[in-house]
Amino acid sequence: MNRRKKGIQILKARAKKSNAKLSTQSKPKYISKADRTRLAAQASDNATLVSEE
Repeated sequence: MNRRKKGIQILKARAKKSNAKLSTQSKPKYISKADRTRLAAQASDNATLVSEE
């Protein structure tokens, strides 16, 4: 790979990374499997409390 092509490749990679950091709002926050099961359990508990009243 010649020097000019390598330099252009590095600049493109940096631009891509900086753009990716700016648009992280579109990606949903990661929720672990344990947290998902805990939230599901809480939701089902709330649903049973509401139906019992």
